[in-house]
Amino acid sequence: LQSPRRDPSTPEAKVEFDERPPDDFDPKNPYGDPVAMLEYREHLVREKWIQIETAKIIRDRLRWCYRIEGVNHHQKCRHLVDQYLESTRGVGWGKDHRPADLHEPKKVVEVED
Repeated sequence: LQSPRRDPSTPEAKVEFDERPPDDFDPKNPYGDPVAMLEYREHLVREKWIQIETAKIIRDRLRWCYRIEGVNHHQKCRHLVDQYLESTRGVGWGKDHRPADLHEPKKVVEVED
């Protein structure tokens, strides 16, 4: 894991994490640098876990909204339903061998009239 970076000049410094993939990873030759390949794989796993946990948080808020709103949950919780559905698109480990366009996030296409 990468250690957090912090500015020691201030006592209340904000902790920042390096969320970028490794710079020395070459997707055309993934086995050229085994350390960079493992760092890249760890980066992908970390990003997937962030997506999964975000979807769980939205799901919990949606459950709470259903309980609070009762019979009006169709109108009052619709924004959370949309957020939850969007957050679950593309989440998973890709082991089902479906085409990527079926499980990636929706792409917005603008149509000119």
